[in-house]
Amino acid sequence: MKTLYLVRHAKSSWDNANMSDFDRPLNSRGEKAAPLMAQKMLKASVVPDLIITSPAKRALSTAEVFSDMLDYPVERIEQRMEIYEGGIQHMLKLVQEIDDSCNTVLLFGHNPNLTIFTHFLTSKHIQNVATCGIVKILMPHEHWNETMMDSGNFQWYDYPKKQ
Repeated sequence: MKTLYLVRHAKSSWDNANMSDFDRPLNSRGEKAAPLMAQKMLKASVVPDLIITSPAKRALSTAEVFSDMLDYPVERIEQRMEIYEGGIQHMLKLVQEIDDSCNTVLLFGHNPNLTIFTHFLTSKHIQNVATCGIVKILMPHEHWNETMMDSGNFQWYDYPKKQ
């Protein structure tokens, strides 16, 4: 059995209108929410075998906070541009290509793709995965390449304001 955590990046800053979307950093609310949610995963004894993230600054920064809290080497965080640029078919292909030696994977990305991908994998309707929201999905198979529409079992969804 495999476990996939879909994590939306923490709240980002819109202070600089001239900054590209890709380069937007976390704002103060995001800097507080990321450790709060990472702590929740630590308390749940989550030990990631792999962390994959969009390379956009806000997603990478969020992934780095989780990496630090969960004692995952930051240099092993895998950055994948298709999480930032592509749709759910790109995300599906990415998940299907995960090495089977990895049983617990955290994937950091953006909306609307994370919300759509949650529904695609589990048929669970979530209106909107909130910033720094986490969706836990169990994959009842031994191989990541068996991941497809409706192949995951929704476990829970949590987000900072729920705390």
